[in-house]
Amino acid sequence: MVKKIVLKNGLRIILAPQKSSQAATALVLVEAGSEYETKNINGLSHFLEHLAFKGTVKRPQPGMIAAELDALGSEYNAFTSQEYTGYWAKAQNKKLPKILDIVSDLYLNPIFNPQEIEKERGVVIEEINMFEDTPMRRVHDFFMELLYGDQPAGRDVGGRKEVIRRLQREDFLKYRTKHYVPQATTIVVSGNFDEGKTVRIIKTIFGGIKKQPKSPKFKTKEFQKKPDKAGRIV
Repeated sequence: MVKKIVLKNGLRIILAPQKSSQAATALVLVEAGSEYETKNINGLSHFLEHLAFKGTVKRPQPGMIAAELDALGSEYNAFTSQEYTGYWAKAQNKKLPKILDIVSDLYLNPIFNPQEIEKERGVVIEEINMFEDTPMRRVHDFFMELLYGDQPAGRDVGGRKEVIRRLQREDFLKYRTKHYVPQATTIVVSGNFDEGKTVRIIKTIFGGIKKQPKSPKFKTKEFQKKPDKAGRIV
């Protein structure tokens, strides 16, 4: 049975046990995505997700996180959407405490090294270029823009290149303070794991985080009055 636990600071824990599995997955999900962004920072949520892998307080050098997860034989990745960002890893079930430590580090302790920000700009822009060259992906962006127009719900998750080029370390710190808060965060664990031990680990890692104000998602306005069509060719 799936269980939900809410800590005193508002952080949610979802446990989805499957005893027949030999693996376990840990996911940290936070309410931060493109619908929480103003036009001036469109794409920051996704850029921030990239930067989390480029160094943390505990693992400050680029490549340390990937090397540690690879050494565990784990699968791992991260993703950003309109309404949330997620960091996850999957490994042999006995390695769950270790992947919880690493995935939580991505969420809790990114350092946003200015040199890595400069390097990662090009990576993010090339990812935007890739999506622009993928019609089956790009048509979704056109559809959302057509449906919602110039508001957060109508903008690309990846953002605009001119915005990506000018974002600075202070922008990431400010945004993270507003959105990476415990009451907007969910820790999901699935697979074969010891429930009591896992909850104790999560409480140790996340239980001491103070509850802070959370900036709300921008309200989406429905305003289309007549049929319309995209002004660009896919």
